[in-house]
Amino acid sequence: MSNIRKAFENGKAFIAFITCGDPDLETTAKVVRAAAENGADLIELGIPFSDPTAEGPVIQGANLRALTGGITTDKIFAFVKELRRDVKVPMVFMTYANVVFSYGAEKFISTCREIEIDGLILPDLPLEEKEEFQPLCRQYDINLISLIAPTSENRIAMIAKEADGFVYIVSSLGVTGTRSEIKTDLASIINVVRENTDVPCAIGFGISTPEQAKKMAEISDGAIVGSAIIKLLEKHGKDAPKYVGGFVKSMKNAIR
Repeated sequence: MSNIRKAFENGKAFIAFITCGDPDLETTAKVVRAAAENGADLIELGIPFSDPTAEGPVIQGANLRALTGGITTDKIFAFVKELRRDVKVPMVFMTYANVVFSYGAEKFISTCREIEIDGLILPDLPLEEKEEFQPLCRQYDINLISLIAPTSENRIAMIAKEADGFVYIVSSLGVTGTRSEIKTDLASIINVVRENTDVPCAIGFGISTPEQAKKMAEISDGAIVGSAIIKLLEKHGKDAPKYVGGFVKSMKNAIR
């Protein structure tokens, strides 16, 4: 069983997204630990990229701050290796295909295995181009996470059938960011997913309150939150870990 599956073993999963190096890696480490200690079942670590097409202004800002601070993929690899000494929750990288390509796909994916990263999310990788990375991911036992968006329509079943780890359901059209309400008919998308795979599915994009998280977890296997966490980092900087810990606790309690 993949390590990611363990995140969904104890009821509904809360998945936290954190950009590496915003404002610095020392703070990122404290935020990851605070999230894990307060109930995050899985942590997505963002590797900053100069052109993050799926991200709204909040996470774009975090990418920019991290890159300006001199963050590199190698620094993040070394950071995760150190983090893994005590952080045991499943962790995945979220980044863009270009980051993996430019580093060298095999070198990148084999290093993920070495530092105990469990999966990889590449929002700009279409189903038709998964073969660029899927064989290497399977060779090194890294789950390549599939995304399903409201526009996936007749491809939902196809994407679900090939899914590994968990299925990332994108709640709304557009980029990441908090939303006052989520209007997509997610239940019908999830029905199609469930008909085609037993891989768990979690909903992300736009979730920022315990009420929204509860609602999303009622129809899926978990909720993913990024921008709301990054806003706390933007506001509190190096003091953010305690605020993120409290936020994660409130979200986890809401979806239990």
